[in-house]
Amino acid sequence: MEIAATIAYVKQELACAEAGHDWFHVERVYKTAQHIAQYENVDVLVVKLAALLHDIADSKFNNGDEEIGPTKAGDFLRSLHVTENVVLHVQQIIRNMSFKNSFDAPTFSSPEMQVVQDADRLDAMGAIGIARAFTYGGFKNRELYNPAIPPKTSQTKQDYKNTQAPTINHFYEKLLLLKDGMNTPTGKKIAIQRHQFMLAYLEQFYAEWEGER
Repeated sequence: MEIAATIAYVKQELACAEAGHDWFHVERVYKTAQHIAQYENVDVLVVKLAALLHDIADSKFNNGDEEIGPTKAGDFLRSLHVTENVVLHVQQIIRNMSFKNSFDAPTFSSPEMQVVQDADRLDAMGAIGIARAFTYGGFKNRELYNPAIPPKTSQTKQDYKNTQAPTINHFYEKLLLLKDGMNTPTGKKIAIQRHQFMLAYLEQFYAEWEGER
């Protein structure tokens, strides 16, 4: 009952979302998280709810407010009378799982968060990760690539949140870093193939940029 109600709620809330952070993104993360959870000792209800609600109010679409997501998720789950320990766990996962939080010292982790985080990061990799990166770049009207603007290999959390850099830079500032940040054996295995796909894509991109292929 909680899952069906949550799916309906998320679909409604994200009906007009940017295409890289819409219901289909959530659905992919939800499916991947369940796949990874099969091999981990986790509370599957927490994994499912956190995967479904992790982007219910992404801070980058809400003036940088990092508490609006956990708050909305908590209010919704309490309306379903989900037990408070599950609500608080889901809120902590949403609050701490984003890549931008990797710039800070960790304040929370759990096996459930590791599963959902891996699933979310996998959706930022490979063919779909590339598509999502350029979709968001288009949404923000960013350049595809500008050879005069090199990637920042050393960033702060604020640098990452405020960047206006070309989309190709995002590969070096996030996407290619994800493989080494995976938590679970299953996540790590999937990430290797998706990472290699991104490297091959970049090789092709630069060759086409120079008119060589």
